[in-house]
Amino acid sequence: MHQLPIFLNLTGRTVVLVGEGEAADAKARLIARAGARIVPAWEEGASLAFVALDEGAEAVAADLRARGLLVNVVDRPDLCDFTTPAIVDRAPVTIAIGTGGASAGLAKAIRQRIEALLPARLGALAAALHAARGAMKARWPAAADRRRAIDAALAPGRALDPLDGDAADKLADWLAGDAAIQPSRLETIHLAGADPDDLTLRAARLLGEADHVFHPADIPAAILDRARADAVRHVADAPPTEPPPGLSLWLSS
Repeated sequence: MHQLPIFLNLTGRTVVLVGEGEAADAKARLIARAGARIVPAWEEGASLAFVALDEGAEAVAADLRARGLLVNVVDRPDLCDFTTPAIVDRAPVTIAIGTGGASAGLAKAIRQRIEALLPARLGALAAALHAARGAMKARWPAAADRRRAIDAALAPGRALDPLDGDAADKLADWLAGDAAIQPSRLETIHLAGADPDDLTLRAARLLGEADHVFHPADIPAAILDRARADAVRHVADAPPTEPPPGLSLWLSS
């Protein structure tokens, strides 16, 4: 990963936009959608800056950066502190596709593919899950149990499958139904090599779901990075005889 993806809350904040023309207009629309106030030059309290100039961009960017702002220079990734991704908007769900400035066309093509997959009401499912947080905490007081129940419901073909356009309408029935916690289980992944791109779809899915990852010390970090950030890593010579609660993986090379 060459960049840290983050989502900024810009509602009511000030963003500098220097420049005119189509590129500046496109950035202005993006900034406005995020709820920010746009100004044409630095002023106290500004959060970010965008520069859309054919000439003099480097000097303007340097001045804004010296004032403590993070700067994006249109079509000049070498001058950027951050880049803007292609966006799939299913508010409050937002999916960002970035290439670090390498190819906006590629990011757009990927966005179009994802747009075609996701139902228009995906945001309604997210809103419904947020509204049901209290009810879910009451049913599953332990955070780990709650997460496993939600993960199971969101799996393909299950009650709250995100690709089901009617999933938001099924949440109440899911909460009231028999949404049992999956028992502890251990899965083994046989690695074909050190390249994470060689992971099978099954292996990638399990790494994204696992609560615990057991592995020999020589498993490459690039493979382990594909596991959930909050999954517990265990360096071990053999798989556990009694796996902890949830989904555990044993990685073998």
